[in-house]
Amino acid sequence: MDSILHRGIPLEVYGRYDVAVIGGGTAGAAAAIRAAQLGCSTLVVEKATALGGTAVNALVMPMMNSNVEHMELLAQIDERLQAMGVQTHHRYNKGIWFGGEDMSYCLEQMLLENGGEILYDACLTDVCLEDGRIRYAVVFAEGRAMAIVADHFVDASGDAVLARLSGVPCASGDEEGNNQCVTMRFEMGGIDVEKYRAYCTSIHDTFCPMQPGEFFESAMVGGKGFALEPLFQKGVEEGVLQPMDLRYYQCFTVPGKPGCMSFNCPHIVGVTKNTSARARSQAFQQGRQMIRRLVRFLQKYMPGFEQAFLLREASMLGIRESYRIQGKYLLDEQDYMNRARFADGVVKGDWYMDVHAAAGKAADWKEYTPGEYYEIPYRSLVTNQAENLIVAGRCISTSFLMQASIRIQPTLTDMGQIAGEACALAKQTGTPLAKLDGARLRRRPGLPHAGGPVPGRGAV
Repeated sequence: MDSILHRGIPLEVYGRYDVAVIGGGTAGAAAAIRAAQLGCSTLVVEKATALGGTAVNALVMPMMNSNVEHMELLAQIDERLQAMGVQTHHRYNKGIWFGGEDMSYCLEQMLLENGGEILYDACLTDVCLEDGRIRYAVVFAEGRAMAIVADHFVDASGDAVLARLSGVPCASGDEEGNNQCVTMRFEMGGIDVEKYRAYCTSIHDTFCPMQPGEFFESAMVGGKGFALEPLFQKGVEEGVLQPMDLRYYQCFTVPGKPGCMSFNCPHIVGVTKNTSARARSQAFQQGRQMIRRLVRFLQKYMPGFEQAFLLREASMLGIRESYRIQGKYLLDEQDYMNRARFADGVVKGDWYMDVHAAAGKAADWKEYTPGEYYEIPYRSLVTNQAENLIVAGRCISTSFLMQASIRIQPTLTDMGQIAGEACALAKQTGTPLAKLDGARLRRRPGLPHAGGPVPGRGAV
């Protein structure tokens, strides 16, 4: 049996690969698929039992709107979903709509068809770093620790787990250390969507277009003048809801699931430290209580929900922000304001700095007009501590505010594709990931050079 002596204990080697991706979420699945497409032997280590991360396990759907030119892989995922019979687009929203089960199957099949492998139900526990290079990662699966040996590693864990174990410095939260708000989403079935839509129309709710037959989105935020708020306030007055339940309410129809809606709520009030294991556990407990209050309220008060029922709760919290690495370049809000360009700009972003503040006041930054964007430099994905490590996902090197812009699924999918391409280029050239010239990844069809770079700032 192939084994490695780790801290004096022999470990079975699960496998040896060109690329090991830690975390099979939006960015991680994209990184693995792209690396496999380019001929790299690739393994994804995923702690859940499905690819897709928050999109699948935290029920974060649909994707947010994005007006920038995205890369091939996002289009391939969209096309694959459509081939599966999923109606991913409609007239008033440019995001990709999907159901969680469809997305997880889509990603899994795309990876397997390109020769990639997946290790599910496995958690990263340790790493061997020698002379600034990750030699192997240690994972725990099926009741035992095993070593994953790879030439190139992608940290797509969302929480920078591999990077932190490798000694990469990280930041977390805003200036006071508070993270963005956590959401625990859920789905309901048995809804008369057209009756619900008709009610919203009758009270002059203009949150989204109300054409019958279109996908439908509905929302209410307490104290913001939403048309639905008086009904929610009635629920509070009659003791069905608590004031905290009015903080945020939003729901979407789900393609392929008639009578089903996915709820982007509740916001878990009081959880300000997403890096705390205790706080995350308590968030699940509080979230379940809030979900049941919302379900009872909707069944009792909301037209169209008379026969509705709780279909499922998310198996994963919607963590918007936890750890952020301090990489070779720190992307921040000044780059957003400047619509920054970089010589090694590899991903375009245009989502606004969408801070769901757990404490204090949320940021108020103007959205871009269509056609405007900033670039994410390759240097924000690599570190000074581990030369064969690249980070993809919400935990790249950004400021707190800027992280709230880069974290949407279209941007993260592009980021994952770049990570996969970087691993393939590193293999081809024998150049460590941290020493690659990011400009080589920029000059490619689908992401043309868009003018001269803005002088970089904030390098760390």
